[in-house]
Amino acid sequence: MATRAAVWAAFVAVHGWLTYLGVVVLPGAAFHDVDLYRWWMHLGLHEGRWPVLDEPSVYPAAAVLPMLLPALVAATTPGYALAWCGLVTLLDAFAVAALLRAGGRRGEAAAWWWLAFLLLLGPVGIGRLDAVVAPLTIVALLLAAAPTTTRTRGAAALLTLGAWVKVAPGALVLPLAAAARRPVRDVVAPAAAVCAVVVGAVAAGGGLPRLLGFLDAQGERGLQVESVAATVVGALHRDDVAVVLNEELVTYEVVGPGTAGAAAVLDVLLPLAVGAVALVLLAARRRGTAPAALLPASLLLVALLVVTNKVGSPQFLTWFAPPVAVLVAMRAPTTWRDVRPVWWQVAGALVLLAAGLTQAVFPWGYLPLLAGDDGMALILDARNALLLAVTACAVVGLARAVRGPTTADA
Repeated sequence: MATRAAVWAAFVAVHGWLTYLGVVVLPGAAFHDVDLYRWWMHLGLHEGRWPVLDEPSVYPAAAVLPMLLPALVAATTPGYALAWCGLVTLLDAFAVAALLRAGGRRGEAAAWWWLAFLLLLGPVGIGRLDAVVAPLTIVALLLAAAPTTTRTRGAAALLTLGAWVKVAPGALVLPLAAAARRPVRDVVAPAAAVCAVVVGAVAAGGGLPRLLGFLDAQGERGLQVESVAATVVGALHRDDVAVVLNEELVTYEVVGPGTAGAAAVLDVLLPLAVGAVALVLLAARRRGTAPAALLPASLLLVALLVVTNKVGSPQFLTWFAPPVAVLVAMRAPTTWRDVRPVWWQVAGALVLLAAGLTQAVFPWGYLPLLAGDDGMALILDARNALLLAVTACAVVGLARAVRGPTTADA
């Protein structure tokens, strides 16, 4: 009881601190996107110009719902930001409660890891749509990791709903389907039902021609300054590469020899990487090891969605948290004597380090980074190297899980 009380006390402290940073200390830098959400909802409520329904959107259709809820509470910039933080805090509370219910010290360890991650990532950890999706994904993976028919269907529905807010959770339907005993009935059907509700709502509002417009917006992006690929081509250390603002998407991209080619390669590499994991999961299903592969495959998929992406937004770090937190909840040692450096423990530590470096760059060092500060560029390079290391850990974890349950934790 005392330990769980400490978890909840830390929960309040962490979310209070992040709210303070985003609303009071760095509203323009850290919560710029939140104010965009407020503006879009203002246009919808007062001028009838809704994202997707009336105008193109960079986000999937269901993203309107979490953006709208705070707008029903407050219309001013600080008021909307506070209401947004309240919404995220409530969702995170459900996720922490679910982790604690996962059982004993493992659940507590997972809750502490999640709170440490949020603290290290900083205000971007609650000031983006990804902050809404992350707790939903945690609950979905907890349901999937202890499967029954009802739990599997609930996990599929939550992941699909998350994908209609930010695309990334949709990739996790792949390992869920591979692990399910009846994938069509327990995964495809509930996912299709959620899609039918979203598509039906958009069609009723007259937005069907713009339903998938967010895919076009992503395809038009260049190589973002924070992306792993920008580090690989050394973009921030070259005199022939410039950092420019994409005014339509409000992101900073690198432009110069090799950058357009790298972006074009990533457009092909990302779906190929996801397809390769799907083939591995198919092999795991045939071997009967797909349930053991569920969490490592989930971590690998989100890692690939980041490292093979031409976009490198700081909030993408949030995608790593759900599979790691659930791995801790399912596999954490119950005594110190059981601690040993297994792949997921290494990955969890690397994700925490990457989160801390991400906050150092964004929001604190972002302007110096854009101005060519070598120190900030090196910190970003180190962060991206950590993400590649996390990907390697996930590859090891998936390979061992597919081989068989006797080596999945080795």
